Amino acid sequence: MAPLGLSLAAFRPRASSALTAARPPRPEGRLVWLHVSGSDPAPAAEELMRRLAEREGVSVLLTGPASGDLSEAMHQDPPEDGAAEVRAFLEHWRPEALVLSDGGLRPALIAAARARGLPVLLTDARAPRLIPGSAGWFSGTLRKCLAALSYIAAVDDAAAAAFRKAGAPPQVLAITGRMEERCAVLPCLEAERAALAKLFASRPVWFAASLPDAEEAAVLSAHRRVLGQSHRLLLILLPADPARAQPLAEKLEEEGWIVALRSAEEDPEPETEVFVVDSPAELGLWYRLAPITFLGNSLSGNGAARSPMEPAALGSAILHGPRAGVYGALLGRLGAARAARAVAAAPDLAEALGDLLAPDRAARLAQAAWIVASDGAEATEAVLDRLRALSGAK
Repeated sequence: MAPLGLSLAAFRPRASSALTAARPPRPEGRLVWLHVSGSDPAPAAEELMRRLAEREGVSVLLTGPASGDLSEAMHQDPPEDGAAEVRAFLEHWRPEALVLSDGGLRPALIAAARARGLPVLLTDARAPRLIPGSAGWFSGTLRKCLAALSYIAAVDDAAAAAFRKAGAPPQVLAITGRMEERCAVLPCLEAERAALAKLFASRPVWFAASLPDAEEAAVLSAHRRVLGQSHRLLLILLPADPARAQPLAEKLEEEGWIVALRSAEEDPEPETEVFVVDSPAELGLWYRLAPITFLGNSLSGNGAARSPMEPAALGSAILHGPRAGVYGALLGRLGAARAARAVAAAPDLAEALGDLLAPDRAARLAQAAWIVASDGAEATEAVLDRLRALSGAK
């Protein structure tokens, strides 16, 4: 029998629209329900979804917000947290397990899942709390929700301590770190990388990735200043608009820069100062060749145009401006781990670049970034292992 708090919460009256809403047929075979809380997509939860589908052969029902590339997946609005809605939802989909991404706990859902004998896992857990508007006024509801969970994957020691204090059973609590967000290691042609690495020899190199027009002056100003102390410094510049590569190269030559243009099949010679490239498909090549990457659109735009995990996964130290945009959480994690260097404004870019040109400093930053990028894989695997064990999968 469910504890009183959960039972009463489950039977709070709700609208019944979810009961009559048309649902697509349930697919054959195994199915796991993955619920993402909040109003924004959770890339780490979506990566877990991909791994379940691709490696385990499990159908995944995703509820909550999803990014555009999953819009065609099996995606539904979650039921309201009332007994009838949740029961109808579970009876239709018949999942073998329920995985909740970090967010408020749903008392009625947890009670209904437990009544059906379903394991309930909480991933990327940061703080114990109930969903807004839930039956928090029932004494002990939060503690009873935590006691009903089969596994809690806490992001760090502080989160684990908060869950223990709130009443989570020690045997279901693990400190796994944050789960991995999808960031495939970008490819490159090894022969091309080796040939260019030979041309660069021991030159210091930095890369401005997806640089908008508005930031070109700041990057070139920083490059000119640092050239005064590092005469062989090479800037690889990828414009945000690839069509701008040729006119930009011509403009830079008129301004007195020594330029090579990739699309004109020009190789960077020892005296080349700026190597203008124009293919986003070659990002993996430039991340591998440049020990330092500046994330374009982070100084004056709406936020970094590329994920910082791309250079992080390939050993390039990350330099960025104050505007993180959609990658704010990732850059925050990298900054906390001393795995990225932020500048407050364009005039600070030259100083930061000059500092990172010391090989040991760039290497420390790149190593820390690689650790942040790779640690999430272990957390995702830990959740998958526990899910296999709890669901009885082989």
